[in-house]
Amino acid sequence: MQMKRWLGVCAMGLLLASGAQAAGFETRAATPAPELKAQDRAGATKTLADYRGKVVVLNFWASWCPPCLREMPSMERLRLKMAGRPLAIVALDSAETTDEVNGFLSKMKLGFPILLDPDGSNTKRWKVFALPTTFLLDAEGHVRYVLTGPTEWDEGEALAVIESMLAEMAASVKPGR
Repeated sequence: MQMKRWLGVCAMGLLLASGAQAAGFETRAATPAPELKAQDRAGATKTLADYRGKVVVLNFWASWCPPCLREMPSMERLRLKMAGRPLAIVALDSAETTDEVNGFLSKMKLGFPILLDPDGSNTKRWKVFALPTTFLLDAEGHVRYVLTGPTEWDEGEALAVIESMLAEMAASVKPGR
């Protein structure tokens, strides 16, 4: 509970400081992503290796976080817009019970994987201090961009960054492979 309260205070501070829109993406040198090991809602263990070969949008969120909830529909629209392309959207719920997550998801239907981090261990390992925080990973599992705060994922800067990562990935694939 202490982790949830702390993240809530950070999220509200971020919301007040930056308004409803995020300030922009922070570019990172392509560094290997921290370990991620979490269970999906069916109890299957997932790691980043499960998404290798795709650009990954890894979103840390919680059902009590208003900015998180506001951006979820745009993530679903992005998933539909990018169907058939090498993009994975993965949302990792931070420090909530399965019942809390399922209660939220009964009201909002999402087609991308929802992973659970009930003890906040992944949230800590990834050094997430405010929700939502999203990491964009390249096909090799390197962190390339970080966004702290909400955005509309299916338009504007967010879509442009994702499209550039997909184009870079396509350009790096050699003919005949």
